[in-house]
Amino acid sequence: MGREFMPIFKEWARSYDDTVTGADPEYQEVFLNYHDLLAEIAEKASESVLEFGSGTGNLTLALVQRGKTVVAIEPSEDMREVAQEKADLKHVTFIDGDMETFPVLSESFDSIVSSYVFHHLNEEEKQRAIAKYATMLPVGGKVIFGDTMFLSLDHKAATIQQAQQQGYIRLSEDLEREYYPLIPDIDRYFRHHGFHIRFKQINAFVWLIEAIKE
Repeated sequence: MGREFMPIFKEWARSYDDTVTGADPEYQEVFLNYHDLLAEIAEKASESVLEFGSGTGNLTLALVQRGKTVVAIEPSEDMREVAQEKADLKHVTFIDGDMETFPVLSESFDSIVSSYVFHHLNEEEKQRAIAKYATMLPVGGKVIFGDTMFLSLDHKAATIQQAQQQGYIRLSEDLEREYYPLIPDIDRYFRHHGFHIRFKQINAFVWLIEAIKE
């Protein structure tokens, strides 16, 4: 369920917004075009949105600014606190939960979104989550995720090696430790559950996926 990474976010909550704007050299490339990614997710989302891993509320804010109705799910209390301090997010409902385990919601949603979150689930958890989202969404409903993904195992290994050569030890350890997916696997998982899926590369690490329920 990704909660094994919670200690990282407890430490990261207060500096996360600085990281995504380029303050940490190791992660500058990972977060290149960050706000463009959030804007594109928000533009593609329909009117009623369930957001997973809302973190400090940056994607939430992009959605709200475009008039979308958002329910935000975030397992880190520290991250939720930072988000709720933002004036434009005072009216948003932030709920304790993760991408697979969250309270029963009375609302219906036509889009499910996240940014830099899906890699916290292992492969079995990813498949279970996608199956759940397929039951939650109407025909034409969307899953729109932005996250680090790799074209192949060789591509992933080469990226880790490059990070090590650059002296980016935290980044290389991150890439080895967490469950960054392969694009062919993500394509297969979504198609198996009745989605048509498109991929768009955002930077050297991150891809945008838009999966539409058929």
